[in-house]
This record gives sequence, C-alpha cells and structure tokens, in this order.
Amino acid sequence: MRKLPPLRALQVFEAAARQSHFSRAAAELCITQSAVSHQVKQLEEHYGERLFKREGRQLRLTSKGKLLYKELERIFNELSDLSMQISGDSNDQLRLAVYSSFAIKWLIPRLSDFRRQHPQIKIRLNMIADDPELSDSVADMFITGQSGQLGYHHHLLHKERLIPVISPSLMVPDSLALDELAKHPLLTVDEGPLGLDWDRWFVANNLALPAEQQQQQQHVFSHVLMAIEAAIAGQGIALASDFMVQADIERGLLVELDLPDILTGFEFYFSCKQRRLKEPAIAAFVNWLSQQ
Repeated sequence: MRKLPPLRALQVFEAAARQSHFSRAAAELCITQSAVSHQVKQLEEHYGERLFKREGRQLRLTSKGKLLYKELERIFNELSDLSMQISGDSNDQLRLAVYSSFAIKWLIPRLSDFRRQHPQIKIRLNMIADDPELSDSVADMFITGQSGQLGYHHHLLHKERLIPVISPSLMVPDSLALDELAKHPLLTVDEGPLGLDWDRWFVANNLALPAEQQQQQQHVFSHVLMAIEAAIAGQGIALASDFMVQADIERGLLVELDLPDILTGFEFYFSCKQRRLKEPAIAAFVNWLSQQ
C-alpha cells in the first residue's frame, strides 16, 4: 500500500512555490490565502520539515522545499501531458519569448507562412531585451542566446555576423568599397561593455580609420535597429547583423559593401523543454523553423 502525503496540500504547495507568493497561489486556485497557509502547514507537519522561509517580505523555499517543488513540477507536468493524450486535447496556444530585433527583422515577416500552414496554432510573441529564465512560467518556447540548461532542448539557429551596408542611393557606380567607407558617416552602435561596433570592426580586420573618415561626423545609436533604419534613409554606412538586413538587401533598400564581415560571437538558439518536443504544436513550429 502506498504511503502518500495529502494530495490537495501538494497541489497548493506547488502553486505557492511556483508563484513564490501565498496570495497569488490563492488567486490561481480560487481559495483564500489562509487556506493556502493551512495546506502548506499541513504538508510541513506531515514531513516534519519546513518548506518555506520568510526573508523580510520575500518567501523562499528551504532546501527540502526546493527538492519537493522540483519533483512536483515534473510529476504535475507529466500528469498534464498524460491528461491531454487521453482526452485528445492539444495545446495550440504557444508563447514564444524572443529578442525584439530578431522578431521584427526576421521572425514576424515569416510568421504569415507558419500561420498559413498551421492556422489552428496561435503564437503569442513575448518581446525580451535580456535573456529570461528558461521556464514554462515565462514561455513555452524561447529564441535567446542561452544553451545548456538541463531538461531543455537547444537548437542552434544562427551564428551572428556583422556586415557593412549602405543605401544604394549613396553608391557611386564602379566605386571601391573602401572609397565609400571614406566618404560617408559611420552609423555606429554603442554595444555597452563591448564598445562601439565600428571600432571592433577596424580592430578585427587590422584596419585603421581613414584620415578623411576621422573628419566625418559619426552617428551613434543605442540599438542596431535604429542604425539600420538610418542606413536605409541614406544617412551613412551601418554594421548590421546579417539576418536582420537580408530582406532589406533583397528588396533593394540596402547594399552589402564588398568589405570583410566579423563574427560577433553571439549565437541564437531555439529552446524548449525536452519533454515537450513531441507536443504537436511545438513539433510543428520546430519543423517550420528548421525549414526557414
């Protein structure tokens, strides 16, 4: 005979641990906060162990609480998957966390093709600026620079490289690329700790800024999307992520100069939980993404 803890208390504890908050867990479960406290206390009495500790206003799991939550999350997820298999239901609403630049310049223009192929699957894009925690509580799928997290499937999408681009309206027929570099402002992106992108380009290619260019005005931007738009508007030469300007080059809005590119060292990965790869909606998105 199995010796099981109080099952309702386990459900309440899992919600409280996931939310890191008793009142939010109460709202999720449609019960009172005192009921959450009572169920957690009952579970602590059953195990003879504290599961939560309070640090000021913060609610944190103890070491035993972390162990219990980790296993409960896995068990509840497997139960949810089993329930969907038995009932024939499928999760056709997916949340994708993705960098805004990747979404705007690459993903969104292509999503209509995915929706045409899979009209029943709804993709909600959650724009991110920094790498988020990889967790089902954040999104179902991710396109970030992260890889290697246990329990997750990671697929390398792209190794980013920077290419020099210019509006064709600024180009002089039969002009050498280095001559163009000397004649126009550099549309420079300040990449924070990495410094200015054009500075990195000159160092990586063992080149010096032409004397004429040193007299030219440089325009500094905080984001590459702004530099790309400035290049399209004919304001100078930008260094742009190759995937971001692929469509602009194909449409004739930009021209790639015959100059060296540089690898940034940044890699884009698609990630989702390993156990969810066989879900029909996620499998369809992964298959479509690999075709792109």
